[in-house]
Amino acid sequence: MELKDSNAVSIDMLLIVHSEKRHAAQGAHSDRQADPGAPPQRRGGLQGVGNGIRRRQKLERNDLHGTQLTVEVHPQDAMPQLLKKFSLAKRLQGDKNGNTRPRQPGGKDAHAYPWDRSSLKSMPLDLRQFEKLDTYASQVTVKSGLDALVSDLLQEAHSDLERVRAIWIWICHHIEYDIEAAQEKDRQAFKPTTILQTQKTNCDGYAGLFERMCRIAGVQCMTVPGYSKGFGYQPGQSFSGEFDHAWNAVFLEGRWHLVDSTWGSGLVDSTTSKFTFLYNEFYFLTHPALFIEDHFPDNKNWQLLKPPQSLRQFENNMYHKSEFYNKGMLSAHPQTSIIKTVNGKVTVTIESCAPTLFMFMLNGKQEHGLLSLRKNGMKLDVYPPTVGTHKLQIFAKGNSEIYSSVLEYTLKCHYADIDVRLPAELHQPVGPSWFSEQMGITKPSHPEPVIYTSDGRCSVSFSVEEGISVLASLHGDDGPVTEETQRRYIFQLQREKRTELKVQLPHAGKFALKIFVKKRQEPGNYVFVFNYLLCCTNSKVNWPVFPESFGNWGQDNELLEPLSGVLPANHNVPFKLKLHGVAKALVKGQDMWPLTLNHEGYWEGSCNTAGCQEVYVMVLENANHNFYSYILKYKVNAQ
Repeated sequence: MELKDSNAVSIDMLLIVHSEKRHAAQGAHSDRQADPGAPPQRRGGLQGVGNGIRRRQKLERNDLHGTQLTVEVHPQDAMPQLLKKFSLAKRLQGDKNGNTRPRQPGGKDAHAYPWDRSSLKSMPLDLRQFEKLDTYASQVTVKSGLDALVSDLLQEAHSDLERVRAIWIWICHHIEYDIEAAQEKDRQAFKPTTILQTQKTNCDGYAGLFERMCRIAGVQCMTVPGYSKGFGYQPGQSFSGEFDHAWNAVFLEGRWHLVDSTWGSGLVDSTTSKFTFLYNEFYFLTHPALFIEDHFPDNKNWQLLKPPQSLRQFENNMYHKSEFYNKGMLSAHPQTSIIKTVNGKVTVTIESCAPTLFMFMLNGKQEHGLLSLRKNGMKLDVYPPTVGTHKLQIFAKGNSEIYSSVLEYTLKCHYADIDVRLPAELHQPVGPSWFSEQMGITKPSHPEPVIYTSDGRCSVSFSVEEGISVLASLHGDDGPVTEETQRRYIFQLQREKRTELKVQLPHAGKFALKIFVKKRQEPGNYVFVFNYLLCCTNSKVNWPVFPESFGNWGQDNELLEPLSGVLPANHNVPFKLKLHGVAKALVKGQDMWPLTLNHEGYWEGSCNTAGCQEVYVMVLENANHNFYSYILKYKVNAQ
């Protein structure tokens, strides 16, 4: 029957007669106590109903036979809860009076803290089992109301887990975060009917919609308010006052699990404050020991942890972003978000479950750090250039082609070591690694990233896979190393299957020796692989450039002398080279000076530099031709 209340609002009344007798008034009273772990009740009558919070009024009377009468008051267009009890809602846990109130989390819901590295999820999952369901749910459209939408979503769902998954996927792919409504705290934007119309809401709306849809689907679900390390979070900040976020707990297979459909749907760009759909699997049934890193609930029981964490621990604990775990990271040190330098230096290490590419930025620039790759992680030494506070961001590539931010530290520098000035062109990574092996460079003579030289010279060698070409360049922040000469301080030799790089530094200081590779048979440019940091403190160092080589200088050729690219004037200069596949060789200065082939396979001879500005080494590749090719060029000092 239909009645009207004092406010002329249309309501239905459903009367269910229970044959159970009330044996103890005290027991009945205890069932009516407020649930201390439940989310706060939202204010307002019908507004509260619209926000997914249904009020139940229970009138109890005893007739001559001790019968209990329950009356449920609800909006006209909503299905009565007690009617649902006999359909989808029959899966909800009921108390001894038949009420469908969700069970509060207990000891068997708790997971051990810290994380045991077993899984990112709170229950065993094979995401491949959801492929068909995910595709279906993401394509379902709203035809009428919420009940019809849930009914459509459940067409391909055959378990509570699949029902929750279908709801999660639909929300994450269709509901956009409404930044304006969140800032204005527009309560209308939280109503499920409004959300379906605009397909926009804020975190309260996401959580309320998810709870409402789960309840329609007959799955226990709660909205959990709390603090979060989300948009605008700064490492080390404290939390107080109103809660800034809301998410959900869902009851599956006898335990509570955590989800955050707001963060599963996408992200807000910090520069433009615009929302972008970017599905994030991490926040579906997240392991509680990982969920606590950026979600702190109002009730510690909803941490689902043993032992639970305090708010102070939440504030001080290191925040690993979801991509940290999505890309296979396991741990990072230090484990605090604010780090103080020691002698002007900070060291960060990351452990990963597989080889991963990393990069970093200090105050928005890829400078002032040495990042070396390891088979299962990386090591980063950072040298802040000035005293003060610095922002350190670490990015990982994983299986995708995009580097994603995984960690963020705040560095407190009380002493800046000006002697540790690194070249601006020192790129990442530094030193050979699994990546350089993957690119065809193996068995390096110097496995460490830093090479120290006392006389300003060094020789670096490594094996190179068949069909791979190697290119190297030297870079410093000042002095004679320019774009034109950055390859002239390196002379490349090929010995059997090993490439040797002879390096001469123009002066004392720090230099980046960059290594590039390219497959000879493939078009395109050389690709950067890694670099060494070369260090020399000898102020007397003043090496000239090597001779300039041309395209006909073969990789298997070898130059013994002269190695200096600048020859003295008015001198007889000896030449000794190993050249492959040539018929004749000569040195051209003011005159022609032929080279002869000795029994060891070296071409030898000398040249007088009188009256010369430049000297060339030339070869005749075919004895039947008269055309000589230039392979090396020297300059002669002015008199």
